[in-house]
Amino acid sequence: MLDTAVRFFQEGGFFMYPIAVVLVIGLVVAIERYVYLSAQKVSNRKDFNRLHPLIAKRDLKAALNHAQTSGTAMATMIGAGLQRLARRQGREEIEYAMEEGLLEIMPRLEKRTQYLATLANIATLLGLLGTIIGLISAFTAVAAADPAQKASLLSQSISVAMNTTAFGLMSAIPLLLIHALLQTKTNELVDSFEMAGIKVLNLLSDGGTTARAPEPAAAATGRASAAAGSTA
Repeated sequence: MLDTAVRFFQEGGFFMYPIAVVLVIGLVVAIERYVYLSAQKVSNRKDFNRLHPLIAKRDLKAALNHAQTSGTAMATMIGAGLQRLARRQGREEIEYAMEEGLLEIMPRLEKRTQYLATLANIATLLGLLGTIIGLISAFTAVAAADPAQKASLLSQSISVAMNTTAFGLMSAIPLLLIHALLQTKTNELVDSFEMAGIKVLNLLSDGGTTARAPEPAAAATGRASAAAGSTA
């Protein structure tokens, strides 16, 4: 089996090597993206499970501290909303802040995934180019060959030239499938961020949380002093 694969690769000509390089680059990108997205899914879910109870218990200070120290994408997005809440801003401003945080996150999630589709197209085109050049060389060689050998030489040359197209397609099809898989995985992560943002907004709105956001210490001290003076 291995000997057949090696012979198939060697008979394909020069263009088998650039197609192989494209395939290797695509596989490296695919592995890196899959590991990154899987790690993001786990860490973001862990952070959301940590922040959700804190917000539900109205422990907004602890939630904001955790969001600022965690550094995950989920914590960054929720932390942007909590910072607006700490400034006593309304639901719309909090929502805008979280949407802005999501827009900052998305390029990191989609990074390099689109390269896979490009690499698949390059592999296909290299295979076709190798076949065309092989056919040109084959017909040129047949033109000067013995008439009795032309048929066998032409069929053999065409068979060798078609190897590059076959290898190009064998490289492109897996890359396209992996690209679709990673794109789906990325969309699921984005959907989870949007769902988390809606849940956090609903928690902050329930019971007038936005109206009872922690106020600055100076304002609280001034209000207490005024109350004491009024009592006196």
